[in-house]
Amino acid sequence: MDENEAQRVVDALRARGVPAHRERAGVAQFGVRVMLRDGRQAIWDTDGTAGLEAQVMRNGVLVGYVPKIEGSEDFDEAQVIDAIARTDYDQPVAVQRRTAPPPAAPLPPEGGFFRRFLGGFRER
Repeated sequence: MDENEAQRVVDALRARGVPAHRERAGVAQFGVRVMLRDGRQAIWDTDGTAGLEAQVMRNGVLVGYVPKIEGSEDFDEAQVIDAIARTDYDQPVAVQRRTAPPPAAPLPPEGGFFRRFLGGFRER
């Protein structure tokens, strides 16, 4: 996932009320971090592979994961957003729900007023 794609996915998830943030895993490695209600974080797609998968972390320790979603190497952005929103993290090996939960109140865009300044005016 490139930086701009990760930001678009984060923006769409935040519009659905999902507390998502862009994750910078390394040089030119970006993904999506979803904050879960019990202090865990799901870190999606930072390893540079073609498929969509996530690690669930608490205090820097791996406590669960989302296995590679079948066929996700061909997903477009809308399918990625839907897959992240449909994930049920209650088990150590997370599963996909049949349907996404109803959207919550939208969250403000990440970065607020200074977003363009912080991004170096690269956003498209």
